[in-house]
Amino acid sequence: MTTTNTTAATAATTSTVDLQDGIATAEAARTRLDFAKAAPKVFRAIVGFDTAARQGLDPALVELIQIRASHLNHCAYCLHMHTNDARKAGEREDRLHMVAVWREARHFFTPKEQAALALTEAVTLVADGGVPDTVYAEAAAHFDDQELAHVLSLILTINTWNRVALATGKVAGTDERAAG
Repeated sequence: MTTTNTTAATAATTSTVDLQDGIATAEAARTRLDFAKAAPKVFRAIVGFDTAARQGLDPALVELIQIRASHLNHCAYCLHMHTNDARKAGEREDRLHMVAVWREARHFFTPKEQAALALTEAVTLVADGGVPDTVYAEAAAHFDDQELAHVLSLILTINTWNRVALATGKVAGTDERAAG
């Protein structure tokens, strides 16, 4: 009985600590700087880079790339935003659920989407071994030079956005684009 009571007490304490950590994290996020206000020229430059990167790309592919990079970077703010954007653009719910495990669920994605997702992973995790020639070659086989440059640019912009959101403590579910 003592073990059961101790286990229950430990679980209750852990839940309280987790809840307190969540509250502390949300409060800390509110005290971080507003990047757009603190560096408006930089913010606008990133927005411009992002807008240019998307040009000529299928909107569904844009969202898949942004969702996968956000998974890898653990950016809940961007993941929430881009899954919602994908839904609004008509993306199927089952595909959204499979993005994180696309290699095991290849039949949900076209070969072109698979190549883009593999490139997204390689570029996002570049410190883990660079961008393998095979991954780059597969992407180059599915995209012409201009499209490939735009895919790479999009991967770079979402990684930048992920880092801005994480560094400034953005909270998932608080999409501020309409306010900006």
